[in-house]
Amino acid sequence: MAIYVTVPYLPEFETYSKYLKGIWQRQWLTNNGPLVNELELKLKEYLQVPHLLYLNNGTIALQIAIKALKLKGEIITTPFSYVATTSSIVWEGCTPVFVDIDSKTFNIDAAKIEAAITPNTTAILATHVFGNPCEIEAIDKIAKKHNLKVIYDAAHCFGTKYNGKSVFEFGDIVTTSFHATKLFHTVEGGAVFTNDSELLKEMALLRNFGHNGPENFDAVGINGKNSEFHAAMGLANLENIEAILLSRKNQSLQYNKWLDRPDITKVEINKNASYNYAYYPVIFESEAVLLKVKTELEANRIFPRRYFYPSLNTVEIYKSENKMPVSETVAKRILCLPVYHQLSNEEIDFVCRIILRALNN
Repeated sequence: MAIYVTVPYLPEFETYSKYLKGIWQRQWLTNNGPLVNELELKLKEYLQVPHLLYLNNGTIALQIAIKALKLKGEIITTPFSYVATTSSIVWEGCTPVFVDIDSKTFNIDAAKIEAAITPNTTAILATHVFGNPCEIEAIDKIAKKHNLKVIYDAAHCFGTKYNGKSVFEFGDIVTTSFHATKLFHTVEGGAVFTNDSELLKEMALLRNFGHNGPENFDAVGINGKNSEFHAAMGLANLENIEAILLSRKNQSLQYNKWLDRPDITKVEINKNASYNYAYYPVIFESEAVLLKVKTELEANRIFPRRYFYPSLNTVEIYKSENKMPVSETVAKRILCLPVYHQLSNEEIDFVCRIILRALNN
């Protein structure tokens, strides 16, 4: 049996089916149905956030955020993230300007942002990498000084808090993903968060083709809606979210018992954060060592992932003239190890023994 980098959490079938029965009775499958509304309300309550909109994926969330803020020109962003962070900027007709990452947190280095600001800069789009919050105060201060908007890509952040508040409460707009690979998922899905009620109304229009009533169109919108079936999965999974979060933390602690050694580097978690343990990334001393470890793991049917490789500034279609030395070297040496709800301590022990054998040989 193989061990993958992640396996989607699935609730008990009976839990999911109780929501499906209601869908069959109502025959209301999509278009802002009752389960979508219930999920939005329960997520607001659980996350203690004022506003959110449930969407069909995290990429649409980024695109709607950029559109709602009416951004043009240059958007400062990170080269160390999933490609959707950068592709959404380009898709919306803006230009990504990369700023290198911090060598310990792997988030955008706030100390390097100001040097990248030009008269064409309109926003900062920063990723809370692996659910680890950025330097929020520093970014906010820079944005206010230069009259810039701030979007946080918080795709990995479900359950993460910063200074006692949900990380989804910071910035002009925060986006997240509820894809099946995420700690909390709705099979496919995502959300946007904002503290601004007027901005929420704008994004609600954009989510539904710009409809303001059945025959009125107040904005150029897109189809960002999600279905009752996806909302049902979210509601079922939300019932077990505390157990999911606890198991991730325990798995991380189990890995730590084996992998606390000088030739393996870990992410430095923001000291003001309550972390969700969504991922377990390790950084090796060289790409050659990483490839040796990865090969050995795969020979034993263990399949980690190189999140995030390559550094986006080196991808031909987004290529930047500026070198990003920290991002480029981290991207070559980082490997995310398996974490998912069903993963046992015995399986983690097996993964770690393979890694240590590769390193010691």
